Formats: sequence, structure tokens, C-alpha cells
Amino acid sequence: MNKFFLRITLILFCLSILGCKSVKISNYKNLKVTFLSDYILPEDIFVNSTEVGGLSGIDFCNETYYLVCDDSNNPRIYEASITIENNKISNVSVDKVILINSSSDFLDLESIRFDEHSKEILLTSEGHIFKKKDPLFFSINESGDIKDRFQIPESFKANSLQKPRHNGTLEGLCTAFNKKGYWLGMELPLEADGPEPQLENTKSPVRITYINAKTKMPEKQFSYFLDPVAKKPLSNFSVNGLTDLLEYDENIFLVLERSYSSGLGNQGNTIKLFKVDASKATNTLKMDSLASTDFNPAKKELLVNFEGLRDKLTDNSIDNIEGITFGPKLPNGHKSLILISDNNFNRQEKQLNQFILLEITEE
Repeated sequence: MNKFFLRITLILFCLSILGCKSVKISNYKNLKVTFLSDYILPEDIFVNSTEVGGLSGIDFCNETYYLVCDDSNNPRIYEASITIENNKISNVSVDKVILINSSSDFLDLESIRFDEHSKEILLTSEGHIFKKKDPLFFSINESGDIKDRFQIPESFKANSLQKPRHNGTLEGLCTAFNKKGYWLGMELPLEADGPEPQLENTKSPVRITYINAKTKMPEKQFSYFLDPVAKKPLSNFSVNGLTDLLEYDENIFLVLERSYSSGLGNQGNTIKLFKVDASKATNTLKMDSLASTDFNPAKKELLVNFEGLRDKLTDNSIDNIEGITFGPKLPNGHKSLILISDNNFNRQEKQLNQFILLEITEE
């Protein structure tokens, strides 16, 4: 009898192990993203004599939204409130501006996250590669004073032999799912890694780097391939790059890509949201060149191409979407996403301060 019960115990133990493994695998669920609404913030809003525009990043924490402005002449962030009623954005109110106190850095701010633990605001700057000003990842307090500077990979710096592209560096930022660090997303490939995306297929990998919150040092990295440019430009400029990201689950990311082709008016932007699985990706942190080295890229899966939603958007326009954040839970308990566009202060053509509300469901 004792041997019988011992066998039963071993069988149940093995089943429990298999059960645990199946639960872990089931965490990587199929995600579905549904459009709910968009909202256009007027372009003539000023807060403390600063124009609200150039909104290249967004975060949501403790009922407050944090918006970053990419005006390098007056780097700043805004605190805002967004009202959601009946699964629609009904109002956006920009309530406060925080000016960044730094005269020695070139701050072309691109992404923003609020750190609940330190109560500091985390920012990325693309720097100015032509002027040999390094990209930066740093934090500020609520008075705008720079507190901590994090180390970024040497290959991302202006004088690097891997040659980061001007206006193509630290575009994305998110807090890690484990809350122990942060992920930095490059907008474009390093020159050593491959070409910028073109209309035809190219191998154009971008690097996404994990920064340890305690050591403030880069620890690991993965890379994935950007899509080609979506549309043929009517004039002489086109680009496609990563604009922001979120870690949805361990090694599972939501990544925004923005393709732009000049001369097409409000049809020039093509925005795609991907699920990116880095669970089996190679650690590329110490690789000098991805063009000359074999590596396993992270796998990507298209969740939304906003071209298919134009008829639901204001003026049938999907604008220059550069930021994404998890928003509040919806009444049905599902997670929400809020996206934001950078209107470039309408320097060259009419653009929108566009907010987009999405719903995430797991299938």
C-alpha cells in the first residue's frame, strides 16, 4: 500500500509541474486591440506662456498624465488630465508645465515615464549627433532639476564607431514588467547594423536595451527588424522607425512604428502597433555590428495598422503618433492604451495634437 501511495504522489507531483509549465506558457496570449475613439487637442493652447505641442511621449500614473514636448529650445513636460466617458475621450486638460533646468545638455526629448518608487520623471533625449551631443537617459524631480543620469551603451553615443543616425536614437522608453529596470528603444538602426528602411525590404534592425534601475547600467539587449517604408513619397523624404514601446508581459512588448512619406499631406503617416516577443532573442548588447553577425531577432506580430481605421479618425487622419501608455482600466475590466501624436508645431504642414484610445483584450 505504501508503494502504491508513493507512486500516486509522484504522478501528482509530475502533473503539478506540467501544470505550472502550461500556466507559464499561457501567459503569452493572443492580444486583440480595438479602436475606441480619438480626440484632437486645439493647437492654440498655452500654459504659462508655453505652447502645447510637439508632444512626443505620454505616461499615466496616479490619475495624472505626463506629456513630453520635444522643443529643444525650451525643453519641458506637461501634466494633464484626460476624461474618458462611455469608452471615449471626452476632454483633455493640460494643467501644468515643468521646465527642465539644464543649460549644458542638448535636450531633444522623446519619451517619458513616471517612476512610482522614486517619484521622479524619466526622460530620453536624442541629443544632436551632428553637434556631437550624446543621447541621454535621465530623471528629473517635479521641479525640473536633473537627478540621475543613466549609462547608455557606448555604441549609442555621438562619437561611437557604430555611428548612430542623427534624429534616430533614443526614441522609446518603458518601465520593465518586473519593475526593476527600464527598456530603451532606438528609432533607427546604427549605421554599423544596417540601412534605414526603404520602400523595398531591407534588414534594418533596431536595438532595445535593458537598464538596471539600481546600477543605472545597461545589462542586456535584443533587436528586431523594422518594416519597410509604407508609401512612396511625392517629394524627397521618407522614414520608418520605432517611436515608443511598452513591456506588456515578461519579454512581450507592444511596439509602435511610424512610417512617414513626404508630400502626401495627412496621408503621409502610416502607424502600426506590433506585439514583439523577445523571449528567444539573442542578447546583442556586446555585438559591434548586427550586419556582420548572426543573431536571433525578436519576433513581431502586427496588431493594428491604422490605415484600416482612417474612416473612424478625425479628418481621416492618423497623425505623427510617437507615444503610448497604459491608460485606466475600462468599465469592462479590460486594459486601455492611449496614444499621442507630435504635431511638430505645424512647422511644415498642418498636423494634429491627436490622442487615440484603444482597448486590449486577451484571447
